[in-house]
Amino acid sequence: MNRSIVPILSAIAVLVIVAGYLTIRSLQSPAVRTQRVMTWLKASQDHQDWTVTANIRCQKAPFSSPTDGFIGYLWGDSFSAGHKHQGIDIFAGTQPGETPVYAVYAGYLIRQSDWKSSVIIRIPEDPIFPDRQIWVYYTHMADQNGLSYISDSYPPGTNELFVTAGTLLGYQGNFSGDPGNPTGIHLHLSIVLSDNAGRFKNELEIANTIDPSPYFGMPLNGQENKGEIPTCIN
Repeated sequence: MNRSIVPILSAIAVLVIVAGYLTIRSLQSPAVRTQRVMTWLKASQDHQDWTVTANIRCQKAPFSSPTDGFIGYLWGDSFSAGHKHQGIDIFAGTQPGETPVYAVYAGYLIRQSDWKSSVIIRIPEDPIFPDRQIWVYYTHMADQNGLSYISDSYPPGTNELFVTAGTLLGYQGNFSGDPGNPTGIHLHLSIVLSDNAGRFKNELEIANTIDPSPYFGMPLNGQENKGEIPTCIN
């Protein structure tokens, strides 16, 4: 072998090893969290110390908890290469349509005409950065067949209806868009940025969402929280 290429091959080998290590690290915490979610769903009554309680604010955080349950997945968790979770998932450990979901902060609610399980609330002044507008997106509020659990107060097409913090929005469900492959019963919540026109950006891209940790006063950043169960300690 040409000796001149040995250092190059060695450097490539090191890069491959480092890349593999970082990939494993990035996927490690969701694997741990998945194990906990399964444990919770099998026996939530044995792990009540893992739970958050609806309408409770942690210390001086601006947002209250939207629902009862276990925060199983965090913002920034890596589930597959190139994909990061855009929000938090809170699992009730109950049946679909049983566990209420509430507004975390006052704002203006929108439910688009084709939304079966989702609402989004516009907050004109971010309570942490008042010079910007943000949105809070709530989803999976329907059963696996698309039967909505959203409150009747917000029919499809609802636009800019003011709601206060603690207002009932609906109930946790397991709607995924595919009746044959429902999700676990939970609420997904994301904090979404506005575009230049003042509309909400695409929530499916993590770059359009923000770390919810300071808004809830809990360690909800999956890239930083490698094993702590996020609960409210007042």
